[in-house]
Amino acid sequence: MPSSVSTETEERTEDAAPVPVHPPAPARSLLRRWGSWASVAWFLVPALVLFLVFVLAPIVVAVYTGFFKWGGIGPMDDFVGFANYTRLFDDQVFLGDLGRGLYLIVLSITVQLPFALFTAVLLNQRLRGRAVYRMLFFAPYILSEVVTAVLFTMIFLPGDGMADHLVGLLGLEGLQGRWFADPSTVMPTLFVVMIWKYFGFHMMLFLAGLQGIPGEILEAASIDGAGAWQRFRHVTLPLLGPTIRISVFLSVIGSIQLFDLVWVMTAGGPNHSSETMAISMFQFGFKRYQVGYASAISVVLFMISLVFSLFYQRYVLRRDLSGAVTAGGGR
Repeated sequence: MPSSVSTETEERTEDAAPVPVHPPAPARSLLRRWGSWASVAWFLVPALVLFLVFVLAPIVVAVYTGFFKWGGIGPMDDFVGFANYTRLFDDQVFLGDLGRGLYLIVLSITVQLPFALFTAVLLNQRLRGRAVYRMLFFAPYILSEVVTAVLFTMIFLPGDGMADHLVGLLGLEGLQGRWFADPSTVMPTLFVVMIWKYFGFHMMLFLAGLQGIPGEILEAASIDGAGAWQRFRHVTLPLLGPTIRISVFLSVIGSIQLFDLVWVMTAGGPNHSSETMAISMFQFGFKRYQVGYASAISVVLFMISLVFSLFYQRYVLRRDLSGAVTAGGGR
């Protein structure tokens, strides 16, 4: 009898499934952590490689090339140190480029953005056909810069252009044929083209910001006796502040880096009066084969954009983001 019991016990022991052996809890946590890091790396590595190849590497090459007098062909063996950079600030054309960039920035902030904001406020009202108006005002932004430049080159064509016919009807014959030919009118004319091209984009930004303002706040202000201007001044504008600051940032960066429109319409002329830093860089690098000097211009252009971007991130974006976190999570 005992022998049969022991035999049955041994059979049940052999048939039983083996008990799995799990690693200790710290080991499992380490494995999960390594798995998550591997997933993150799998997605980040391709983006980092592209960033290194197409962003950081060209910046390093441009900085390095800026220390040489080089025509773009052959080895770089004529090291000139900071001569290209000191030449920049003795070059009246480059100093003029800085002034013209500042001119476009000031006009963009003081003319284009208020015009876009006014249009957005108007189209945020209950108007018949407002969707059509929004589409029409935004449509120029969809066009490429080259198409826009060719279109306005035809509009401002001396003699046969639409602009000459229009000012002739208004009795302003003195402006005919001067749009892109006169140094005193070329920059205002270019700015008119910029407004037509880009104000619809800023209008849509402002419109999105306006539609994000809760209607209850405006209704409460109306109940408290605030008029339309008071509601706009004390309620709408403060709540639209982050959108306005984003629009200002994009306007400044776009004005600094402006190239396509100006190159197709004027190529920087007449007599460098519409030239920008990007056009100067292109002229010296691909037309005059002074690649070292063009690289120095590109480095200065990059540094101006970088300093402004860091300033914006430090003093503007951080405040907006902290305000959003505080309002959203109470932290």
